[in-house]
Amino acid sequence: MTDLLISLYPWTKALHIVAVVSWMAGLFYLPRLFVHHVEQAGDVDGLDGVFAMMEYKLLRLIMNPASIATWVFGLMLVFTPGIVDWTLVWPWTKAAAVIAMTWFHHWLAKRRKDFAAGTNVLTGRRYRMMNEVPTLLLIVIVFSVILKF
Repeated sequence: MTDLLISLYPWTKALHIVAVVSWMAGLFYLPRLFVHHVEQAGDVDGLDGVFAMMEYKLLRLIMNPASIATWVFGLMLVFTPGIVDWTLVWPWTKAAAVIAMTWFHHWLAKRRKDFAAGTNVLTGRRYRMMNEVPTLLLIVIVFSVILKF
């Protein structure tokens, strides 16, 4: 099995990066959709349904598969011999940030359900603030992997 992981390493790494980019795009965009949903959906008849459909499709068709692929290919990299040295700090900071990113993804999914049920109570300002979470986590992840501190 380890020989297979070693031989697949370049493909695994490339697919992991593609999955991360796709996931991050959704994590950046969904909170912005929520901002516009809160602030503009009531102004135009039928716009609430349009936002709800966009949010649903972004989460279900792009973000969920991308997050699963990120985890699968990331774990394949973790189990590839010689890639991760768990005696260093960087894998732990990256792992913590990825877990936090996954929590944020699920938090967004819950907010989408709130919109769908008509029970959203958060403001556009709150969604704008939460939109910074994936940026901060991305900084931790990239610096951890590249600088290996």
